[in-house]
Amino acid sequence: MGCDSIGDWPQAETLSRFLDRLDTENALPKIVLYNVNPAANYVFGTMAGNYADGTTPGKVQFGSGWWFVDQKEGMEWQINALSNHGLLSRFIGMLTDSRSFMSFPRHEYFRRTLCNLLGADVESGAVPNDDSLIGPMVKNICYANAKAYLGLAKS
Repeated sequence: MGCDSIGDWPQAETLSRFLDRLDTENALPKIVLYNVNPAANYVFGTMAGNYADGTTPGKVQFGSGWWFVDQKEGMEWQINALSNHGLLSRFIGMLTDSRSFMSFPRHEYFRRTLCNLLGADVESGAVPNDDSLIGPMVKNICYANAKAYLGLAKS
């Protein structure tokens, strides 16, 4: 019936108005923006940075590739868009929308995709070949940033 397809409608104007209204009313919560159309990656990547108010690092997040972009290429597109237009080091990483056993391999796949992209950047000289910088960033993206963002208790 065609209702499960990628749409091509303007996102930026209405999303910006909504977030701006919340921000103006001092009611903007921590929020994660997900898109299912990779054409909107740059819109969402830049939109997340519009609301950095200094209260919460990465207050508005550009969430990981999901639905139609929840595969290697889609994850790469999302990570690259965020890296190009946002602050990758504050990224809260992969989500899961289930509690099934298959969620575990999905997170591992995300970690491998992230590390492959960062490794390629190191090899090309785009980022320093320094494990003391890259290692903690990977750990933060894959675990610590989400834990802090969500306010999860220490375990």
